[in-house]
Amino acid sequence: MTNGASPRFAAALDELGLGEVGARVRSFPEATRTAAEAAAAIGCELSQICKSLIFAADGEPVLVLMDGASRVDVERVRAELGAQKVTRAKADVVREATGYAIGGVPPFGHRTRTRVLADRSLLAHDVIWAAAGTPYSVFPMEPKELIAHAGGILVDVREPTQ
Repeated sequence: MTNGASPRFAAALDELGLGEVGARVRSFPEATRTAAEAAAAIGCELSQICKSLIFAADGEPVLVLMDGASRVDVERVRAELGAQKVTRAKADVVREATGYAIGGVPPFGHRTRTRVLADRSLLAHDVIWAAAGTPYSVFPMEPKELIAHAGGILVDVREPTQ
């Protein structure tokens, strides 16, 4: 394991030529499963957390990358994908599609290739933090680089703020 990253994610970093990212992985004794837990452990703003959320769009898994302070607007995701129906994926679908459990899903290095939507809000920071394959580990990366490695397309899919 690379500093607490899951072996699968550490291998994915190596395959992508991102081995140096493994050295920046931080592990915590307390879970960083939620964006709030991760931000508290790291000492950063909630919006600097990159959530990797799996949805089912007409039954096909889709990864949505969203900043930790925002919620995904499922209707916007549906419209973006041209899907009939979009729902949050169940835990078994998340594990099957990504190879990781909810709370530890990284933005890339998944078992299968899925469509990836990255919310534009992630670009608001110079560095964002994402899960490193376990509910106890995270890594920092520049947002555009993270989105590129995830194969994401930039979209506006967050719920409007009141």
